[in-house]
This record gives sequence, structure tokens and C-alpha cells, in this order.
Amino acid sequence: MKLTDKKAVFFDLDHTLWDFEKNSALAFEQILTENKVGVDVAEFVSIHVPINAQYWKLYRDGMVTQQQLRYGRLKDVFNALNYEADDTLINTLSEQYVATLPLNNHLFDGAIELLEYLKPKYALHIITNGFHTVQEGKMKNSGLDAYFTTVTNSENAGCKKPHPDIYHYALTAAGAEKHHSVMIGDCIEADVQGALDYGIDAVFFNEHKVDAPQHILQVNHLLELKNIL
Repeated sequence: MKLTDKKAVFFDLDHTLWDFEKNSALAFEQILTENKVGVDVAEFVSIHVPINAQYWKLYRDGMVTQQQLRYGRLKDVFNALNYEADDTLINTLSEQYVATLPLNNHLFDGAIELLEYLKPKYALHIITNGFHTVQEGKMKNSGLDAYFTTVTNSENAGCKKPHPDIYHYALTAAGAEKHHSVMIGDCIEADVQGALDYGIDAVFFNEHKVDAPQHILQVNHLLELKNIL
């Protein structure tokens, strides 16, 4: 299916262009080693992945604050490992993780090639629920900032995807119209359904080939977007 009449392409950042899981694992390997935390790093990371996803959903739904997310996801991992970690250690690791995470810059396969293809044809923008300072570091250090005109995050918009106001904020900042825009992201609820409910087309980046509703347009690799845009 070819999407026609599009002028603005909005991307999610984490898990869509920026390889969060790979970069996160590298950050944990560094900070756990530096702080001499006696856990198996691979096991820590494997437990952290679903717990982090759960906390981000809670954050998205307004059930936890930014600070509760950053503390709770680590506390729950240590609890699962039966490792005694006091608040001082958890807070130290939390701060170091956030500082270290943007220093690793692995992108999904095909990300730069896709952006090089899209940039002459469309205005490119980011909509992310991530925190401003961290996302800014990821964009700058990975070189992604060179491709995007605007970056909307949940802090400057005052709300999170899938709330319609964040899409309204992003389109207003971009000077874009709904029928000329498309959203691309890895989360059906936040990126895809949120965009569709607001009235703009959306594409699901389904890297893991999970089951998705038939009406949702999807790709399994970023370069497949060349067939759509």
C-alpha cells in the first residue's frame, strides 16, 4: 500500500529508530561493573526489559511519576534477583543510567538509509514520550538530529502519547496538516492507535512480528517503508 499526498512524517524514537534495548544493555554493563554490583549483567538486563516496559505503560497512563519510574524499575529488578540494594545504590544507578544511556548510539538496521531516502521528499519530525534531556542526547550523539525539523516530547507537550493533545502539539509545531501526515512507531497503543484516533495515518514498526489487527498498516523492517512512502 502506498501512502500518497503525505508531506510530513512523524517518527517515534525509542524502539523505532534508536535501538533502546541494545543501548540500554550496554549502559547497564558499564554502570553495574563500575559500581561493583554483584549480579549477572545479562540476567539483570533480561529481567529489566519487561519491568521497564510495564513502568513506561504506567507512566504513559499517568499512574507513576518520572522519578517513580526511574526508581521503581531498578528496585523491582533487584527484588526479582533477591539482591540487597539500598536506596543510595538504586538512586546512584538510576542517575548514572540516564546519563550513560545516550552515549550508546546503536540505531535499527536501515535507519540512516531510510532517513536519507525520506529527507528530500518529506519534512521529518519526532514524537516521543521520553524525557527532554535524555532524548536530546540520543538525537545529537547518534546523528539523528540532522534529519529532523522538530522534536516533540511529553515534557514540552504537557502530555503523553496516545493523548490527542501531544499529536496536536506536534502537528502545530511542525506546521503540518492531518491528512498530509503519517506517524511511525513500535507501540500500537501509543504510536499507532493514538495517531489514528487523532485522525492521521499510522504505520506500525513490527520488528518482532507480533500479532496486530488487520486494519493496521505495518512493516517488519525500516527499509520496507520505502514501499509505502
